[in-house]
Order: sequence, then C-alpha cells, then structure tokens
Amino acid sequence: MRTLAFVGRHAIAIALSVMFLCPIVFLALTSFMTDDQALTASLWPASWHPGNYTEVFARTPLPRYLLNTIVYAVCATCFMLLASVPAAYALAKLRWRGRTGVFVAIICMMMLPPQVTTVPLYLMWANYGLTGTIWPLVLPMLLGDAFSIFLLRQFLLTIPDEYLDAARVDGCGEWRTLLRVVLPMAKPGIAAAAMFQFFYAWNDYYGPLLYTSENESNWTLSIGLASFRSLHHVEWNLISAATLLTMVPIVVVFFFAQKAFVQGVTLTGVKG
Repeated sequence: MRTLAFVGRHAIAIALSVMFLCPIVFLALTSFMTDDQALTASLWPASWHPGNYTEVFARTPLPRYLLNTIVYAVCATCFMLLASVPAAYALAKLRWRGRTGVFVAIICMMMLPPQVTTVPLYLMWANYGLTGTIWPLVLPMLLGDAFSIFLLRQFLLTIPDEYLDAARVDGCGEWRTLLRVVLPMAKPGIAAAAMFQFFYAWNDYYGPLLYTSENESNWTLSIGLASFRSLHHVEWNLISAATLLTMVPIVVVFFFAQKAFVQGVTLTGVKG
C-alpha cells in the first residue's frame, strides 16, 4: 500500500523522469549495437559491442577535442564572470545617470540573434588572423554576456543595501565592498551564471563550426561528433557511444554543483 501511495503522490514526477530517461537509455543501447542494427525497429542489441567505445577513440582524437572543449568552456566562463559581475553590481547597487537605459540596452542585446553579427565579426577576426582558433569564441567574453549580466543583477537586487551601506561607513570603497561583502553573499547567483555559461560553451556547435572548422586541431567535442557523419552514411552506433562519453564530464560537473545552481536559479527567478 505504501508503494502504491508513493506512486500516486509522485505519478507526474515519475512520468516526467521516465520521459527524460528514455532518450538516454535508447542512446546507451544504440551505442552497443552494430552499425546495421542501429536505428532499426529492434531496440535491444542483438549482440553487445562494447568495442564501439574503443572505436571512437581509434577513429577520432577525442582527448584533444575534450581538451579544446574544456579550454573553451573554462576560459569563456572565467572571462564572463570577470566582466559580468562588476557590470551587474553597477546596475543593481550603484546610482548613476543612464543606468536604466543601459539595462534596457542589455535586455535588447539578449534578444539579438547571433546570426545578425556573424559576418562583420568573422571578418574582424579574420583580419586579426584568429580564425581557425578558439580565441574568437573566448575573447568576447571579456566584454561580458548580456544574459549573465541580467541574471547576476537580478540576484544582487536580493542582497539588502544595509550590508553595503555598513561597509561604506567602515571606509570600504566600491571595489572592496564588491569583493569583501557582495561576492561572498552572491555565490549561488555567480554559480548559476557560471554553470549556464559553461553548459552553453560545452554544447556550442555554431561558434566552433564557424571559427574552428578549418583547423581540426582546434575542434571541440560538438564538431568532433559530426565527424562520424559522411556524405552518404551516418554511423549512429559510434555517434551514440561518443555522445555518451561527451556527456560524462558535464554530468559530473552538474552533480557536484547542482545545489548552488538550483539555489541561484531559484533566487533569481530564472527558469529553463
């Protein structure tokens, strides 16, 4: 009876969990199939082929793609935080003329499709000789990210001004107030913004395809996965195995940071 009562109370959550797990289970089963069986009506492997995972390493320089992806995700996240945290602090806690207009401009930048600026930005990086590298993906983060600034501003607004006023009365300047008072209290919001940026960079396909496709040594995992697709044939079993391997690091990161991530998202009111 207790089991039935538990299922009854959590029926919707169980149904959603099964719905989200089904694609992962399907991916895992496909990764052990032969190329001929993959994506057929048979969902269970006729014979198990764990060698598909070693084949992935033999066919592609997966460790190099992983290293490039880590460099891209970590550098982009660190640069974004360096620029976005002070910007969010200025918008949330400082009083200056034009603050509302700048915030509206940042909101408008969030709605701007990246394809609009693709051609002029590509020409600019080509003139600097940086196409074929990951730097065109990382360096713009030194100017901040519109979504991250918005997210951090919303979180900083929840910090009472009395703490900042007390620090100023004790002689702290704005930078010292930010570093000593605001940052320790804003850890959940910073963690949420960092994880959003890290996940975006890890899964980004458009940016690496645009800037690094001409130089395979700088490919990321998302571009490396596409290398299993030829003109007339797609090796779904190897793609499934490689996809599961690329998911492992990001799942581990989320497992250790999920508490701060959920707290930050909850307090800032940002969902999805």
